Amino acid sequence: MKQFDIVIVGGGMVGQAFALNMSHHDFSIAIIEPNNPNPELTDDFHARVSAITPKSEQLLNDLGVWNHIRRKQLFKSTKVWDQNSHGSIAFDAEDENLEHLGHIVENDAIQSALYQCLESTNVEFISAKVTNLIKLEQGYELELDDQSLINCHLLIGADGARSKVRELAGIITADTDYQQKAIICNIESEHGFEETTWQRFLSDSIIALLPLSEHKASIVWSAENPLADELIQLSTLEFAKRLSAGVEYRFGEFTITSPIQAFPLIERSAEEYVKKHLALIGDAAHNIHPLAGQGVNLGFSDIVELSKQITDNNYNLDDFMVLRKYARARRLDNELMAKTMTGLNWIYKENNEPLRWLRGFGMNVINENPTLKSFFQKHALGNS
Repeated sequence: MKQFDIVIVGGGMVGQAFALNMSHHDFSIAIIEPNNPNPELTDDFHARVSAITPKSEQLLNDLGVWNHIRRKQLFKSTKVWDQNSHGSIAFDAEDENLEHLGHIVENDAIQSALYQCLESTNVEFISAKVTNLIKLEQGYELELDDQSLINCHLLIGADGARSKVRELAGIITADTDYQQKAIICNIESEHGFEETTWQRFLSDSIIALLPLSEHKASIVWSAENPLADELIQLSTLEFAKRLSAGVEYRFGEFTITSPIQAFPLIERSAEEYVKKHLALIGDAAHNIHPLAGQGVNLGFSDIVELSKQITDNNYNLDDFMVLRKYARARRLDNELMAKTMTGLNWIYKENNEPLRWLRGFGMNVINENPTLKSFFQKHALGNS
């Protein structure tokens, strides 16, 4: 039976980043991940991307990862406009004296860079699935699908929105099913994206354009299930036409450059982030609407907080108060972001005339008030 100080279930971006952060201390660490933890990058952009904030960029820089990320597209502005009113908002980096608001980065590119950095550490990767957890006095015993057993002092669930660790630990979740799907794919445009992320609120859906280069972008089209089902049945040519029209041909005609995928939108929050000798991080703890590609930033903030609590408390993995401090510190921020995304989704889903007028008026008020705009921008950047 193998014994580790820390076992992380889930070898995605958040799990690997936490392992890399803790590998600088004198811990024995294992990552359990049944899939390939080192995704292969091709010349084509991957459609699953994240909007990495300067705060997350700083973490990746501190870990020595940032310069290993092969492709990243900075953006200096975020522009939002509404189909059903005259409302619009433009957030600009220079308003906050920043060089940029963030970078759009493929998830696989981040994960590949993390794996590259982990190769020079003593972190061990175990290719298996967890089938059972047994609570011990000073940690957990994990049963794996290859019949092996592993013991640890601290178990980290970083295994995503459908976390097996969360399920086996008996932690329930509060779920909000939006009755929507997010449709994602990559596109190429006639006109450039101007180092800007774009969001268009339609009467029946929301389109986000996340630039990967001057003329290429990843899109997230959030729509009610009936419309989403209709859209994903279209040919790529018809889908491109609907998408181009949806953003008023601001970027000319689009060409679809990757498979069109769709997945259901469910906000999910674990009712407990921690138990004795166990902590959930990333999507295992909280899963939000992908409206602005912000989910992984919350996961990276979890890493910073949990690592801080462990190091501030003399690297004690057996003290439950350390984990409770982490949970208290992170829950409010995570839930505030989740409710903000839910609120935005509701506001733009409702299309009666008074509400359309009110939201357009509200967008313009925010856009024209530097103090209000700065408040919202700082919150989006994780600096609230």
